[in-house]
Amino acid sequence: MPISLNFGEITVSAPVARSLAAMGYGEPTPIQAEVIPLVKSGQDVVGQAQTGTGKTASFGIPLVEMVDTRSPDIQALILTPTRELSMQVRDEILRLGEYRGVKTVAIYGGQSMNKQLTALDRPSHIIVATPGRLMDHMERGTIRLNEVKTAVLDEADQMLDIGFAPDIAYILRRTPRSRQTLLFSATMPGPIRSLAHRYLRNPEWIRVGGEAEPVKEVRQVYYEVAERDRTRLLGNLLKAPDSITQALIFRRTKVGVDKLERNLRRSGFDAQAIHGDMTQSQRNSVIKRFRAKELRILVATNVASRGLDIPAVSHVINYDVPDNLEEYVHRIGRTARMGRPGTAIIFVSEWDFDTLDLIQSHVGNQLERMAPA
Repeated sequence: MPISLNFGEITVSAPVARSLAAMGYGEPTPIQAEVIPLVKSGQDVVGQAQTGTGKTASFGIPLVEMVDTRSPDIQALILTPTRELSMQVRDEILRLGEYRGVKTVAIYGGQSMNKQLTALDRPSHIIVATPGRLMDHMERGTIRLNEVKTAVLDEADQMLDIGFAPDIAYILRRTPRSRQTLLFSATMPGPIRSLAHRYLRNPEWIRVGGEAEPVKEVRQVYYEVAERDRTRLLGNLLKAPDSITQALIFRRTKVGVDKLERNLRRSGFDAQAIHGDMTQSQRNSVIKRFRAKELRILVATNVASRGLDIPAVSHVINYDVPDNLEEYVHRIGRTARMGRPGTAIIFVSEWDFDTLDLIQSHVGNQLERMAPA
């Protein structure tokens, strides 16, 4: 009989308990406490939770427990909308399954096909993939999904936003009809509900937190500042290193990101940019530095607003206001992760008050006005 231990009130195997201890997971988060037992029982699940709630482990823990490591077959498939999220999920699953010997591979565009083919030459129990590159492998015959027992649709709302609905249909049609299906999304608009009804069988609907609700630990503040004065205000805020230890700054456009990065570097700040025009290896290098706390300031487009697990971010700064409430919630979810404190700042210029009113009507007195520094 294998030894089993407890993770809160959830029983896990000794190898997984060892992984959880090494990762610093003492007690399950609310979504983990609800989702893990359902997944272990074979139930289809729709999970709604904001970023930073421990969602990946809520499906990752039962997946690594359920894998038969003696089999060379792909037994679980996790679909993600972006390369960054694929790598993040892969890394967490690897750590969760390390002591059980679970083999996990990430498949995404922007990486050498030969490198992925080499990885797939070895047995892989769990595949984490973006839809487009996964379909490339399926058409080549280098990935077969006929033994998949569980399929996970992660960040399903973003996958639909990008236009992956036909790809999801193509992929799921090539998995067994008897599979277990899990769907996770920060929001539940009508198309997501339709997706759930189409692909899941009598799912349990689990909701942690409200619709488009910021994580409670985030302190939310705004500054009214003329557009021409935003760079000066940002510099003044960043001169307080004791409070802003690591900042993720959002701009709307790639050109704006590059311009702000140059201005910050000219002013002596340790800053780098990340956006879609960079190569994957460039983006990986920047994120690696930022995650290792070797980089203080990351300037980004919305490519970084989802799916990047960077626990140390003390501040998210909306240099350009987000286009809508959902985007705001996803951006500020990059701070205050897993119970840590964090601050989200919005710069509000002449044309931004309609968006500010929308955000304020949703978060109420949680949003504080600050005097420019």
